[in-house]
Amino acid sequence: MLDNMPRGTICIEDIEIGMSRNLRKQVTDRDIQMFAEISTDHNPVHLDDDYARDTIFEGRIAHGMLTAGLISAVIGEQLPGHGTVYLGQTLKFMAPVRPGDMVFAEVKVTAIDYAKRRVTMDCHCAVGGKIVLKGEAVVLAPSRKFD
Repeated sequence: MLDNMPRGTICIEDIEIGMSRNLRKQVTDRDIQMFAEISTDHNPVHLDDDYARDTIFEGRIAHGMLTAGLISAVIGEQLPGHGTVYLGQTLKFMAPVRPGDMVFAEVKVTAIDYAKRRVTMDCHCAVGGKIVLKGEAVVLAPSRKFD
């Protein structure tokens, strides 16, 4: 890796099928409140205990896109890391994430197009071993040839 490439960045030339990276984060009430402010999504199922108790979830849940943001964090910070550009992402929400849940987010390389610098990754988030989100990301990875 060249000296000016950010620490933790994995260039397309070094990415291999099967590589994976992950993170763990506890979702807090503050996270949910901040996400509501940033996204302008103030759906009471996320913010109001009384309202949320009477929904199919029987309590407040985190925004699905807050959970999906953890996938983005793994991609943007670890694999491939800084300089990565998102090209696409599919998501399927399997179960709710609740305030206080510890979320495990992981990405795994499934395909690489070295000529186009494109990397395809399976992505998932889990709480207590149960998959709560799954999908696939396609990104443009940084390259030593273009830094």
